[in-house]
Amino acid sequence: MQPSSRRMIQALQPPLLEVAEISGKWGQMFDFKSYEQFRYPEYDICEGPYRNEAGETRAFDLIMANQVWEHLDRPYAATRHVYEMLRVGGYFWIAVPFFVPLHAAPQDNSRWSARGLKNLLIEGGFSEEAIVAEQWGNRHVAQRNLEEPWPPTYDKETDNIKNDPKMPICAWALAQKI
Repeated sequence: MQPSSRRMIQALQPPLLEVAEISGKWGQMFDFKSYEQFRYPEYDICEGPYRNEAGETRAFDLIMANQVWEHLDRPYAATRHVYEMLRVGGYFWIAVPFFVPLHAAPQDNSRWSARGLKNLLIEGGFSEEAIVAEQWGNRHVAQRNLEEPWPPTYDKETDNIKNDPKMPICAWALAQKI
């Protein structure tokens, strides 16, 4: 997920982008024009788009959500709110688990494959032709995901990480508002 997603975002010319991240700090690795974090659940994207002090909807060139959508109570509403906050031509990058144990933070509600993410984004207002969705995983990693403690530590000597499209572990997508 990470190499593919880095290439996707680098292709957008980060120094030109005003960015919001809904989740952690994955976006800190890029040299964006501006970068703000809106941590869930303090900022609940399900409740509506983020607003400024005057009550106006905030606008961004890129909104990022890394490993948070599975925790949302209303991910479809949240996706529509992201769409509302994007400038025309702006992008939404989202990454989610598929075959990963439940991990409440504060709850764990949903899973998507690449096709499922594409459907979520279409329902959120994005045009199908403006969405690139990918997934990665394999059976070995799926078995490792059942180990305690979780998540397992990667061992490059013994862990096979060759992609098997029929056994996704995670999925990600980049959608543009056109």
